[in-house]
Amino acid sequence: MPDKPGVSGEPVTRQPLSFLMLYALAWAGGSIAYVPFLTILLPVRVAALAPGGPEQAVLWLSAIAFCGAIAASVGHILFGWLSDLTRTRRPWAALGLALSCGLLLFVPLARSLEALILIVAAWQLGLNMMLAPLAAWGADCVPDGQKGLLGGLLAFAPGLGALAGALVTVPGLASADGRLVVVALTVAAAVLPALLLAPRAAAVQPATPLAQAEQPRRSAALRQSALKMWAARLLVQVAEAALFSFLYLWLRSIDPAVEDYLTARVFSLVLVLSAPAALLAGRWADRRGHPFRPLVVCTLIAPFGLVGMALAHSVAAGVASYAVFGFSTSIFLALHSAQTLRTLPDSNRRGRDLGLFNLTNTMPSLVMPWFTLALVPWFGFSGLFLLFAALALVAAVLLAGLREYPLAKN
Repeated sequence: MPDKPGVSGEPVTRQPLSFLMLYALAWAGGSIAYVPFLTILLPVRVAALAPGGPEQAVLWLSAIAFCGAIAASVGHILFGWLSDLTRTRRPWAALGLALSCGLLLFVPLARSLEALILIVAAWQLGLNMMLAPLAAWGADCVPDGQKGLLGGLLAFAPGLGALAGALVTVPGLASADGRLVVVALTVAAAVLPALLLAPRAAAVQPATPLAQAEQPRRSAALRQSALKMWAARLLVQVAEAALFSFLYLWLRSIDPAVEDYLTARVFSLVLVLSAPAALLAGRWADRRGHPFRPLVVCTLIAPFGLVGMALAHSVAAGVASYAVFGFSTSIFLALHSAQTLRTLPDSNRRGRDLGLFNLTNTMPSLVMPWFTLALVPWFGFSGLFLLFAALALVAAVLLAGLREYPLAKN
């Protein structure tokens, strides 16, 4: 299992399935860390602490999301870059695992908004110390011909995170503080096998001498594709981030009797059902040589779900519409994460470049609260969802313009 980015071993065409599965399990550890915490455990804790009811809770969640997104953005770029410079991945990931799991246990000590913001920001730094090297490790080792399969395997990560959320919210299983302990232990159980047991995997084969001669043209094509991929994911993630943070509060605006476990089960069902579909789509993309086509299809389906949510007047209709949106975007995000690896122009700076790509995951948390505060008081959640539907259509246009294989494969 190589730790040195940009260092080529023997020519490879495929990595062992065991490596891909352990890597996907470790990546799922990140979802298990943040999905239950950010979608269920943190909003419930904020709702309990906020003195002004649901409106005040939305403001608190927006402030926490804003500060946490800044910490995550800085952390992912910083630790990805450091893993490039030190030419090693696993030690950084292991340290990040220890810090993020430990900081979860400090959350019950927060008794004010300021304290909660500090703990969540520090936790985001630790979590991205783990995730940044893991992301670059996949770019180091997985060739283009397996990136669809990798994306399909990564699609199981959000579902496992949602299942963890459903598990920890089972009534009577654990106390509010005990739920955080369960999450931390589950994350460690998912990540440690890859760090300790994953079989050796050779680095991706270097470009041929002919490709080296064409490097300027190839690099320009890769940069153009990377920019389109970056922009398309950002547009989709704005909508996904809003639903990620406010699905529970939106459902309660339809019916105040909605309980937190319903939100966890909705997330779980949608994400679990989307994972096999993403795996099939990823394998199809590998075999047919059309890595970006499933992404276009997903961005054309997502607006139907968002429009349905804008028109929903019952919890059942809202959940059904969210299922359409969640199903398509879950497939999109998993496959996009893997296919992004083929557009990285510099093999020696994969960690840094993926940190810049990670801004598409964190920047929405910076702009989403302003969208919410600007639109919801005037147009309700319906106006917000219609805006997101338009953004998804723009993403489809960007992805439709991508060339299938910019110039040459690894």
